[in-house]
Amino acid sequence: MLRVLTLSSLFPDASRRNFGVFVERQTLGLAAHPDVELKVVAPIGLLPYPLVSTARHAALARLPEVETWQGVEVFRPRFAALPASGGRYHARLLTRALLPVLAEIRRDFAFDVIDASFFYPDGPAAIALGRRAGVPVSIKARGADIHHWGVAPGTARQVLRAGLAADGLLAVSIAMRRDMIALGMPPDRIRVHRTGVDLSQFAPVARGPAKTKLGVPGTLVVSTGALIARKGHDLVVQAIASLPGVTLLIAGEGQQRAALEAQILALNLGNRVRLLGAVPHADMPALVAAADVMALASASEGLANAWVEALACGTPIVITDAGGATEVVTERAYGRIVGRSAAGIAAGIAAVLGDRTAPGTVRAGAERFSWEANTAGLYDHLAGLVARYQPSG
Repeated sequence: MLRVLTLSSLFPDASRRNFGVFVERQTLGLAAHPDVELKVVAPIGLLPYPLVSTARHAALARLPEVETWQGVEVFRPRFAALPASGGRYHARLLTRALLPVLAEIRRDFAFDVIDASFFYPDGPAAIALGRRAGVPVSIKARGADIHHWGVAPGTARQVLRAGLAADGLLAVSIAMRRDMIALGMPPDRIRVHRTGVDLSQFAPVARGPAKTKLGVPGTLVVSTGALIARKGHDLVVQAIASLPGVTLLIAGEGQQRAALEAQILALNLGNRVRLLGAVPHADMPALVAAADVMALASASEGLANAWVEALACGTPIVITDAGGATEVVTERAYGRIVGRSAAGIAAGIAAVLGDRTAPGTVRAGAERFSWEANTAGLYDHLAGLVARYQPSG
């Protein structure tokens, strides 16, 4: 049996059901492998008192320190997340908090490998803990962990050191692998490990009735993701202003909500643009499958799960040239890659609507991605690291 300890600061909990849902799906797939035993350490960063008493952090503080989540044992140790520090101390404080936790886990579960599913702060902490335990370490790059933490002044050197020290590295796309190499990480240790999609859950539906349930009378565009500047929802809203008769539904929550509400009001789009807030992942298939187009104007991505899920629903996508975009939109039928501007997005949406591509043809673009392949690739990668590992000293 391959005994895996998954370390992930990006993992759902009772107060954040959608947080790290794709990390959860990957982890559960590996845990179900017949030759794997797996436990999860999902650390929670808490602000110091009195900031920890805010509603969001108070909910995190109340979470159990150990629980069974979707059939997997999950440890949720706390570590200090210092505000206004640019994250520079996160990995050090995380490592300090995890040392006693992993020593306790190892007494009953002699894990063979540490699988860090996000690069920062998980990666540097995993390296320190792996050396202490005498086991190999794998770190996966997903997007912002490289594009933000990998270049931010306080954390860039920590990210690179972790990448150089890791026994194996994973990238969600070919583009992400290139970005990791550009930072100075060793190409021979980086394996592309793409996401999966549940093709039974995300599937085409009759769009007319689906739109009626959503209260949409005509053409529907859907955009998903956190309401943050990097996702570019403001550009999609502006694009909709130039597309008469088109309705936009945005699923997500975040710090830009007030600005988006003001923009919608200023453009007099209140009857055509709706902010849905956080939508449970289980409800996303019905929303995305109802849409004629899914549009996302990201400044950066790894390989967005939202792109693949839309294709699985038979919904073509209009996206910017971010991350692995060209690895997903490989055929005209799957959508358009456009410039990151309102005009570019509007033109892309109009072009896709003019194509009238059958949902079944669009869905073919998602059939290259499966959770079964994701699990098989991850198992092969981790088992290989264990087989080749030679402890230093």
